[in-house]
Amino acid sequence: MRRLLAALALTLICQPAFAESLEGRIWDVKAHSFISRDEAAHRMIAADYLLLGEKHDNPEHHRLQAWAITQVAASGRHPAIAVEMIGPEKKAALEPQPADTDALALALDWSHSGWPDFRTYRPIFQAALEAHLPIRPANVAKDELMALAKGESLPPQRMLFFRLDKPLPGDQTDSLADEIREAHCNQLPEDAIPGMVRAQRARDAAMAHAMVDAGGSAILIAGTGHSRTDRGVPPILESITQDKTILSLAFMEADPAKKDPAAYDDAPYDLVWFTSAVPPVDACAEMKKRKT
Repeated sequence: MRRLLAALALTLICQPAFAESLEGRIWDVKAHSFISRDEAAHRMIAADYLLLGEKHDNPEHHRLQAWAITQVAASGRHPAIAVEMIGPEKKAALEPQPADTDALALALDWSHSGWPDFRTYRPIFQAALEAHLPIRPANVAKDELMALAKGESLPPQRMLFFRLDKPLPGDQTDSLADEIREAHCNQLPEDAIPGMVRAQRARDAAMAHAMVDAGGSAILIAGTGHSRTDRGVPPILESITQDKTILSLAFMEADPAKKDPAAYDDAPYDLVWFTSAVPPVDACAEMKKRKT
């Protein structure tokens, strides 16, 4: 009996840590280890440029982004909040900055923006307004975005601004193209892909410039694709700034089929914060329905 109990105890002790749910835990990709919320907050506060990557339709991600903003502000920092969902055409709506979230939503005409319901984003803006942090547009102007997506060229200085004069390194262009195909359910015409790649790259550059132009300290609210350390905003920040600390954190829905955190060691982020998942929506089925 003693041997049996000892063997059972040893089995329990030796069970891998990833037998636990990943939800709510934070994975340091480079260190291959979990860190606490306190350590994550410390890392966020220390970063000059903090990127908080989200899945747009997951309210938990927005609540955690708001928490991160509050932690940074409580430390005495005063970063600008650069927001992917706000384009430069809305800059005037932020001058002066509305004092409450309802006024902000109205000024931004959010209900016609095409982004998820403002209620899911409200915690982010509430945290920014309560801390008196400036909110800044971080996207590309609609006319430029449309031109790029159609495969048209912009004036040379704008192409340089968006870093479209040179290809992405290595196989990153092909990787981004594959990501765009998948995101659009492989329904896009193949000749539309290069324009979509240029548009995505332009967004990355616009976000990087928005953060830098904010005065040396900024938090980016954007999709996880823009927060990637391999081809997203971080490498652009590195190329146009010096002696600045950059931290990319991705809020990621835990995959029940990938319980071992090491399975995420190729994730192109500094930190991955696992969350619960929103109910799945078959976006591809909806897309096919609209086309018929």
